[in-house]
Amino acid sequence: MSNPKIPSLATKLGFGFGSVAYGVKNNGFDYFLLIFYSQVLGVDAPLVGLALLIALSVDAISDPLVGYFSDNTHSRWGRRHPWMYAAIIPITFAYYFLWSPPNGLTGNELFPYLLVLSITIRLLITFYEIPCSGLIPEITDDYDQRTSLVSFRVFFGWLGGITIAVTALSTFLVPTDTIANGLMNAGGYGTYGLWASGLIFLSMSVCALSTHRLIPHLKAPPPKAPMSVGRIFGEIKETLSNRSFFAVFGTALFLAIATGLVGGLNFYFNGFFFEFTTDQMALISMSGLLSALLALIFTPRISRRLGKKRAAIIVGIAACLALPLPMLLRLFGLFPENGDPMLLPVKLALSVISTSLVISFQMTLVSMVADLAEDSEVRTKRRSEGVFFAATTFTTKAVQGLGLLAATTVLTLAEFPTGVSPGDVPEDALFRLGAYYVPAIFIIFLGSLVCLRFYKIDRNSHAKNLSTLADAKS
Repeated sequence: MSNPKIPSLATKLGFGFGSVAYGVKNNGFDYFLLIFYSQVLGVDAPLVGLALLIALSVDAISDPLVGYFSDNTHSRWGRRHPWMYAAIIPITFAYYFLWSPPNGLTGNELFPYLLVLSITIRLLITFYEIPCSGLIPEITDDYDQRTSLVSFRVFFGWLGGITIAVTALSTFLVPTDTIANGLMNAGGYGTYGLWASGLIFLSMSVCALSTHRLIPHLKAPPPKAPMSVGRIFGEIKETLSNRSFFAVFGTALFLAIATGLVGGLNFYFNGFFFEFTTDQMALISMSGLLSALLALIFTPRISRRLGKKRAAIIVGIAACLALPLPMLLRLFGLFPENGDPMLLPVKLALSVISTSLVISFQMTLVSMVADLAEDSEVRTKRRSEGVFFAATTFTTKAVQGLGLLAATTVLTLAEFPTGVSPGDVPEDALFRLGAYYVPAIFIIFLGSLVCLRFYKIDRNSHAKNLSTLADAKS
């Protein structure tokens, strides 16, 4: 067997493919869920935002606990895999039923249904994703190999989300004889749910089975000891007192809000602001595959040359400028008008660039989280990978709901009408939509870069931590 410190291509592919499930779930929640439950099923948009915010908040509370128990699990299948296997079948069914609500419920009557299933799905994905992420610093302790491993994982996450989105827009959410806009095709969402849940099952199964052989080479849990609420939260607090963690924590916080805002309004901008057809939106979504591939290729190279922190800051600044650029240019009359033959290719080019920068930023940030494991172990004498990834995910889940709430707030402030087709939205409402969005996304994303400046772990300090731990074991 190959040295687990230098993961093979097969390991990177199998482990990375597991992120397809997370990408599918995130894509559905970030892009389709709001428009499905509000515009198609008739639930008030603020209620949809509230349901998703509550689900995110409840789920976020579970993250540190799942991370802690994952770090301390004793089983013949190691610390991580029992959790991963347990989540596969339940989440497959829950995700399917989210998109096939009972026929007897209509409008705001669907609020409790949406709330319960959203909470269930997010808790189950936590049971899988936190332990799975905790495998990253266990599979390899090499500074650059971690970035490569993470890059595969993030790439497959985007691949899963984009693939199911393109399939939905081009195959399931299509116009009919009575429905002019495919996004309003209620039946298509049920078919989407069936295929998406199947892909989630396949992805999680492949990842768990392909990494099962690594269990003997992974880190062992600490010796069993009596547990109490005070001890659990005391150890979590000690672990998270790492100063570099707070830099990553703040960065993830702002990035999550930005992601929620961008995702929540994506189809509003593409469908109503630029008036793209569902086929054109599918093409724009498909261009994300090129973005993810570009990020997979150049992120490890930039990180190796510049170091993770410097690479993340440079890429983050570029992403901060590129994300709102199409809307900003349109507000000032400098972007092709709707219907112009140049609109789609220009928007495609800018989307490829901005999306690749965001993906690269995410890849580098996750790799930086992995390097916290040894830095913390030097101080606490404990391996706490699960707690670090859980705390970062906690931040993402807890505040991404604020991003979705911000999206619904922007729609409310813009006085954006419901139940209308593209082309029927008043010009002043479209202008307000862009005018509120551009400064919001710029300021939020900039906040993440400010936090990142306080991260202290670099290549040399990581090597020193590995040396210290090796000396302690000898």
